[in-house]
Amino acid sequence: MSEFPSVSAPPLQPSGKPPPTSPPAPRTRGGVTVRAVLISLPLMVATIFWIIYAEVRWYTLDGTSLPIFIQPVFFLFLLSLANVLVGKVRGRRFLEPGELLVIYSMVALACVFAGHDMLQNLFGVLGHPYRFATAQNQWAERFLDYLPKWLFVSDKDSLQAFYGGNANPYSPRLLLPWVQPLLWWSAFVFAQTVVFLCINILLRRHWTQDEKLTFPLVQLPLAMAVEFPGRPFWNNRVMWAGFLIAGGIATLNGLHYLYPNIPELAMIKQYPAFQSLSTRPWSVIRNTRLAMYPFAIGLAYFIPLDLCFSCWFFFLWRKGQQVLGAAMGWDGAANRGWPFFREQSSGAWLGLIVILIWHNRAYLQQLGGQIFGLRRARVSAEELREYRWAAAGIAGGALFLFGFLLAMGLRPLVATIFLALYMGLSVAITRIRAELGTPHELYFVSPQVVMLNTMGSEYLGRQNMTALASMHWFNRGYRAHPMPNQLESFKLAEDGRIRLRRLYILTLAATVVAIYLTFWANLHVTFQAGATAKAVGFKRWVGNESFDRLNGWIQNPVRAEVTNTGFLIGGMVFTLGLSVLRRQFVWWPFHPAGYALATSYAMDYFWFAFMIAWAIKLAMVRYGGMKLHTGAAPFFLGLILGDFVVGSLWSLWGCVMGMSTYKIFI
Repeated sequence: MSEFPSVSAPPLQPSGKPPPTSPPAPRTRGGVTVRAVLISLPLMVATIFWIIYAEVRWYTLDGTSLPIFIQPVFFLFLLSLANVLVGKVRGRRFLEPGELLVIYSMVALACVFAGHDMLQNLFGVLGHPYRFATAQNQWAERFLDYLPKWLFVSDKDSLQAFYGGNANPYSPRLLLPWVQPLLWWSAFVFAQTVVFLCINILLRRHWTQDEKLTFPLVQLPLAMAVEFPGRPFWNNRVMWAGFLIAGGIATLNGLHYLYPNIPELAMIKQYPAFQSLSTRPWSVIRNTRLAMYPFAIGLAYFIPLDLCFSCWFFFLWRKGQQVLGAAMGWDGAANRGWPFFREQSSGAWLGLIVILIWHNRAYLQQLGGQIFGLRRARVSAEELREYRWAAAGIAGGALFLFGFLLAMGLRPLVATIFLALYMGLSVAITRIRAELGTPHELYFVSPQVVMLNTMGSEYLGRQNMTALASMHWFNRGYRAHPMPNQLESFKLAEDGRIRLRRLYILTLAATVVAIYLTFWANLHVTFQAGATAKAVGFKRWVGNESFDRLNGWIQNPVRAEVTNTGFLIGGMVFTLGLSVLRRQFVWWPFHPAGYALATSYAMDYFWFAFMIAWAIKLAMVRYGGMKLHTGAAPFFLGLILGDFVVGSLWSLWGCVMGMSTYKIFI
């Protein structure tokens, strides 16, 4: 069990036992109702268009790069306040808590597919290899013949309109070349979603009820939607103090963005504090930045102390490796890549996958025995049927994905390894989100990187490497990954007393709607603005990363070097060692997930905010005990809410006025 409970659970005493008089969660009615669905649909449309217009056209809001999305919190804020006001006037609120949570979950689902690391990225690669192939880069000779052409757009007129803009987004002649690739990719993404949903169904009870994971990221929506006895939220002065501080900072900095004569609080966002370090070895860390995002401090407050400490400690440890390498001359051309963060990070996440499988082995054995009738069922007949349907869904979805990969040109062994690595990473990310709630931008980690470093490009060959490069778009960062968001919505449903079976069906239906709404919004914005003309935030770099890197692999073959493989194995062994020591010694301060997160780019933006939150939380727990820690929690929820609400208003203002505005992140 993690260190601190979620809002839905009674706060623990220092001894770890719940207080004898902890109030029960209130029973809620509603949930997956016609009313909730009818409200969710227009909000999903608005959310998807808002995200695509703001991030693709103006790059105004980076809300889908955060572990908790901004737009669902903003809409839940408006609906909850309206609900409270209606209740005061009419004596009865128009939405039940369960309905609010369902609406929040559906809007979050819309953010997943419209988000920064999902279907936005797909439009960065769909036409890229045919649009940017030239005689100079020799893409046509090197890999265009290996591309699965049914997954890409090659029509010159349509690509000219897409990248140049000022075109009719509803012209059949321009849209027709996109239909086949988008249909196939939508089937691929939906099959992934089915597999993720089914895995979540199998793991949900074990993680939420047996292990009682804390789910830190559901605390804010739960507090906003559900009135827990003795835990006021909307009339809590401590919460509003945090809201006003964070909102005030975002307001001041937003005005400075538009009117530079107004002062700003510069250290809130990526402050370059080390620019004066101009001589080696210290110059290698001169680009390290400080940031004190209010929302990040708020989120980090709900992360267990050992993990919060480990995140910023291992980030500094990572920077220390760079300084040591520069001082010793290890970062020269002869040792290119020092200190091999891609390999260290890949090994660390592989270690987390091993730890996850090992620690859950008894449950998985028991679950498999029940599903196949080899053991006596310990759950109800209805739940056992759910498990069997989920197992069938995993098998069917995996077979479809495997066939898809083969059709793309992957050899069976390569396709199997890719699927195993991708699904393993997905489950590990979901577990870390459920237990710890930390950011998980794994820019250094992907199945492609692991396979290339361990197998080498000559073994893989051009056909396999081209297919792997074609899938870089959903393996770039994982910030908008569907699986952890699904599980968090199921946790909300549990605490909101919502019927899970209805939510499963709604999740699949809403996935289809969200995918095709995202396709529409991307084509609408880019055909009008032009992907390389006016679309400031268009993800062209995803195409560059995918195919420039592929071109480099072909020109300069990557060998399975002993050094690279050694650092990958070293990262894995180090992570496993941290896990063993953490279980052997209660006082051990280092969390293996902290090492994995700090070496995989997730902490580059957040390390200093985590350090601040850790220091505050440590002082509170040490000198005020759990009573002070629990009493201060609304303040930190207010920091998140105030930052998100004002950030959303700035983004909407930019969309309405047609200009770039202040972003609360990056």
